[in-house]
Amino acid sequence: MEPLVLNSPLDAEEYVEQSYFFNSLLERLAENNPMQDIMSSVREELLITTKLPLAIDFMLAELKHSGQLHPAMVNMSHYFTPFQTFLVTSAEDDRGRFDFRIALLILSQEAKLRSQNCSPQAFFLYQFEVLCHHRLEYDAGLAAMAADPTYNELWKAFIELVRRQLGVIEIGDMIYLRSEYYQEVQLKKKKQAANPDFPPIFGEREGRIALANRKKDPLLLFSALQRQLDYPKIPRPKAISENKVLLPQLIRRMERLEIRMKLAEEEQRGGFDLSKFYEKKRPPSAE
Repeated sequence: MEPLVLNSPLDAEEYVEQSYFFNSLLERLAENNPMQDIMSSVREELLITTKLPLAIDFMLAELKHSGQLHPAMVNMSHYFTPFQTFLVTSAEDDRGRFDFRIALLILSQEAKLRSQNCSPQAFFLYQFEVLCHHRLEYDAGLAAMAADPTYNELWKAFIELVRRQLGVIEIGDMIYLRSEYYQEVQLKKKKQAANPDFPPIFGEREGRIALANRKKDPLLLFSALQRQLDYPKIPRPKAISENKVLLPQLIRRMERLEIRMKLAEEEQRGGFDLSKFYEKKRPPSAE
């Protein structure tokens, strides 16, 4: 199998700055600062030799106009990829449950993978796991992936096939059938090569792992690939510590108990006086 590489539409420094931009938004949103102020502040920190500051200016204008970012990203398809726009659109959808902060975390890591020129196999599985784990719309998500200029024509054809066949054929089977391992098995059985119209785009080890995870949850397949081949893991939301929530509740309950105990003790002593709870009458105002 010939080595496949990502066709990144932008220079690596653009994606380095994008990763920093999305990560900075995430960190400063936790401080409850306004989005416009955060973006303006981060803009001053970015390299002016990149196109990202100009993109942020356009996004800021759209944010002030409509309160959303994805319309500006749609109009900058030459800079932001369709999958990046799809993530922000999904996060800003009022009907969805996709958290905007998680979207920023995914975008930051995805831009970092683009800057490092990771393999298309790892990149595809990273994006596909995002769709699966966060239960995003498969058809729109795969369409955005297929339109991504990062992939070559061979990969775009495969993604379109996944889009059409997903739900009928499992993703593990599709990976296995397009792997070098499947070709080896076919040669041993039939002593002939597999269908030349569907050349392998996954290696032998990916094919073995996909075969071992047939008829299982796709998340188990992704986990096995991450363990065995060191494929990137998608960000997951941090669990909220129950101690941070329970401790204030316990303190308030203890305060209420103390007040009730004091009232009960005063009542037992016979010194409980309800008059102190009466509303005091105000003297009549002089007219």
